[in-house]
Formats: sequence, structure tokens, C-alpha cells
Amino acid sequence: MSEPILDHGVVINSLIGAGTVFKGDLVLTGLLRIDGDFSGAIKTPGKVLIGKTGRVSSQITAGSVVIGGAVKGNIIAAGKVHILSSGIFIGSITSPRLELEEGVIFHGVCRVNHREEPETLKPGKGPN
Repeated sequence: MSEPILDHGVVINSLIGAGTVFKGDLVLTGLLRIDGDFSGAIKTPGKVLIGKTGRVSSQITAGSVVIGGAVKGNIIAAGKVHILSSGIFIGSITSPRLELEEGVIFHGVCRVNHREEPETLKPGKGPN
């Protein structure tokens, strides 16, 4: 059986399909796509993609997260968190980059913690 491949060559190696209910903890590498119902914890250095039909109640620790469905819980991302216009999020997000499209429902707290500031952005530094 061949693995599903997205347009840009990324392999989806873990999938919770529409109509599937999964309760438990997932530890994985690579990309996880959720189109069904999931509750538990997710830990991956890769990407977590919640499709429009996905409903998630979880603590997510990932490289990056894209939300098109409904998520309740906490997200800690090493990279970007992107919430699509169809997304609903309730909880807290900690990430160096956060993108919210118009129409998102967001109820919670976000902490955008940038890495070390470039010298020109530090107080007292920069062009005169």
C-alpha cells in the first residue's frame, strides 16, 4: 500500500480519518492529519494538520500546527501555528509564529515567543 503524498512531496504517515474516534496518546515523527475525533496528547517534531472535519481535545507539542477544524486544549509549537478561516480554537498557544485567517473563532491565550532579537531590534541599537 502506498502512503498518501501531499502536493509538495510531504508524506502523511499517520492519519485519523473522518468518522474515526481515537482516544489516547500519540508520539510520532512526520506528519499527522486528523479528520475525525481525537482526544489525548500528541507529541511530534513534525507537523500536525487538523482538517475541517477534525475535532480535537488535546495537549499538542509539535514542530508546526495547522487548524482547519475545532481544537480545545493547549499547543506548544517549535515553529508556526496557522489557524485557517474554518478553524475554531479554545485554549492556549505558545509558538514563535502565529497566523490567524479572517473568520477564525479564537478563545484563549497566545504567547508568541520570538527567538533572540537581531542586534538592530535591541534597545539602544540600530540605525541613528
